[in-house]
Amino acid sequence: MLMQAQREAIVEYGIKLIETGLTKGTGGNLSVYDPESGYFAISPSGIDYVRITPEDVVVLDLEGRIVEGHRTPSSEVDLHRIFYQKRDDIRAIIHTHTMYATTLSCLRWDLPAVHYMVAVAGKNVRCADYATFGTPGLAQNAFEAMKDRRAVLLANHGLLAGAADLANAFNITEEIEYVAEIYTRTLAIGEPVILGDDEMSLMAEKFKTYGQKK
Repeated sequence: MLMQAQREAIVEYGIKLIETGLTKGTGGNLSVYDPESGYFAISPSGIDYVRITPEDVVVLDLEGRIVEGHRTPSSEVDLHRIFYQKRDDIRAIIHTHTMYATTLSCLRWDLPAVHYMVAVAGKNVRCADYATFGTPGLAQNAFEAMKDRRAVLLANHGLLAGAADLANAFNITEEIEYVAEIYTRTLAIGEPVILGDDEMSLMAEKFKTYGQKK
C-alpha cells in the first residue's frame, strides 16, 4: 500500500480531531505530502473519522489524479495540493470547522495577537476572501492569505493549518482555536489588548527553539 505510514497517521489524527472536539462527523479534511514520490494522501469524502481505515485514504499526484485508493477523495483536494505545489515548508495540512475560529471566519475578521500563542501560526491569522467550498478559487484565496503564516481562516467556512507534519499541524489547529476562543470571550467583556509586532517577532524567534530538538 502506497504511503502506508502517512495513511495511518491521517486515520489517527482524524480520530484525534473528533476526540478533542475540533471537528464533528465528517467536517474538514487532512492530508500528508511525500516530496520523494510527489504524491499526497488525503482523507476520503463523507466518511465519519471514526470509521475511516488506512485503505479508505486516497493517494493522489500533484495534478489531482488518483494514484491509489477506492474512495472518492475529499472535495477540498485543490485546497491541499496548492500548498504542496507552491510551499516547501508545508508537508501536512489539517482543515477543520472549529467553533471559535469558524465564528471569526463568519464575521470575516482576522485573528489578532490577543495571546502570544498565535505565534505558532504567525503574527496573526488572516481571514481569506470568500469562495465556494471545493473550488480552485477557495484554494487560491487561502494560499494568498496564508503567505508567511501557518494558518488561515476561510471566510464563512473554517480553519486551515499547515506544517512539516501532522503532529505540528494538529498543534497549530489546537492553539489557534484556543486563541480564537480567548479573543471571542474577551470581546464579550471589553476591548482586548493586542500584542504589538515587535513582541510577536520576538515570539517567533523564541518558538524556533521551543520544545525538544531531534
